[in-house]
Amino acid sequence: MKSLHLICVGKLKDAHLEAIENDYLKRLVNPPLQIHEVKAHAENKEAEAEAILKKLKDLGEGGLHRIAMSEWGKRYTSVDFAKWSQGLIEKPGKTVFLIAGAEGFHESVLSVCQERLSLSELTFPHKLARILLVEQLYRAQTLRMGHPYHN
Repeated sequence: MKSLHLICVGKLKDAHLEAIENDYLKRLVNPPLQIHEVKAHAENKEAEAEAILKKLKDLGEGGLHRIAMSEWGKRYTSVDFAKWSQGLIEKPGKTVFLIAGAEGFHESVLSVCQERLSLSELTFPHKLARILLVEQLYRAQTLRMGHPYHN
């Protein structure tokens, strides 16, 4: 079965945010999402980039579709996001979303990404962006299944 991956810099250290994320992750099954956390390095994008690139290598070089979460990325409505994500699910290989730390992505990470995706024109702390992405992936799943969650 296809699975989605999320590589994010830093850990969720707030029990409330962890509970929200875990609730969505339990429901997100078609396909499931695996979260991989890499260590945050304050004001050192290069060290964070090395950690992200190593994690990508661990997931396997071939067949990865890498998507950088960025306020400058493509924007979708929730319905269009559900359609777009269906296309990702149907693609062979692994789909990997990437969320940078507070300093943003180093160019070495952006250069290996096939797409950039935005959750909003607003800028969010990376911990909230992580929750928003997980929720939108769940919302997309419910839209594809005809579940009333989106209403």
